[in-house]
Amino acid sequence: MTMYTIPATDGGTFQAYVAFPQQNPAPAVILIQEIFGVNAEMRAKCDDLAAHGYIAVCPDLFWRLEPGIQLTDQTEAEWTRAFSLYQRFDVDLGIEDLRSTLHTFRGHAQSTGKVGVMGYCLGGKLAYLMATRSTADCAIGYYGVGLDELLNESPRIKNPLMLHIAEEDKFVNHEAQIKIKQTLSQNPLVTLYSYPGTDHAFARGGGQHYNEAAAQTANQRTYNFLDQHLRQAAAA
Repeated sequence: MTMYTIPATDGGTFQAYVAFPQQNPAPAVILIQEIFGVNAEMRAKCDDLAAHGYIAVCPDLFWRLEPGIQLTDQTEAEWTRAFSLYQRFDVDLGIEDLRSTLHTFRGHAQSTGKVGVMGYCLGGKLAYLMATRSTADCAIGYYGVGLDELLNESPRIKNPLMLHIAEEDKFVNHEAQIKIKQTLSQNPLVTLYSYPGTDHAFARGGGQHYNEAAAQTANQRTYNFLDQHLRQAAAA
């Protein structure tokens, strides 16, 4: 595990936490942060991806606002600060930074050239947008927010996308979920999974709404999806 410097397309550089697997070359997965920054939970998820044989990269997408943010969901003050960062965050610039990360690790000496993206909450939204706006080989979103307002971009999905939807998500109401499912279920590149009785962030380890059973099911589906579209595709 190490910190890696990535050049931004509009000047400057930003940092990314990177965990490498024992065996290389390997496919890469860009892990897209929640509104809490590249915190201990995101780093742990990178380490887990590396243990499964992937180069795991989590770029600091808040670097233009406050570099190095590391918050949790455990205090009201942290929630307030996280929402302030989210409200000030420029989604389009975030996508540019993710595309820069994608370009960097597609050509990395230890990479097979196959790169997927995977995100949670804000990161789930950005993972969906990377499926529509980038050449990522696959994308996975956990309880992405605001997707119902971005469905006009869905015809641009060119590679496989998997979405994990929390049915009792306090940030994505039932009407929005129905709209997402009705629109995206028509696309053969999209796989949708819905988790009854789960709230937003059901896969956030140690979080307020962590649901172990749902998280384990979703994570196994995620690894199967990554293996199919990154590892098996690279070997073909």
